[in-house]
Amino acid sequence: MMRVYVEFLAVLSELVGIKAEWKEIAEGTTVEQLWHTYVAAHPRVARVRAVYAVNQRRVDADYVLCEGDRVRFLPPIGGG
Repeated sequence: MMRVYVEFLAVLSELVGIKAEWKEIAEGTTVEQLWHTYVAAHPRVARVRAVYAVNQRRVDADYVLCEGDRVRFLPPIGGG
């Protein structure tokens, strides 16, 4: 097991009810697998497709997390 620091930005923090926390996860966990643990616990957040960032860089869903990573879940950014 290892720990990562998880932050929820904007509407995601409202839907999950958490701004930030340390989370214990299994080694080999991807950022998307971590996201789905929050979706399972907070189904309302499933309607938002999150953008993943680790250590201040956007990452793909299959990014494997490491001990001490700082994970941010952001809502999609629209423009126009």
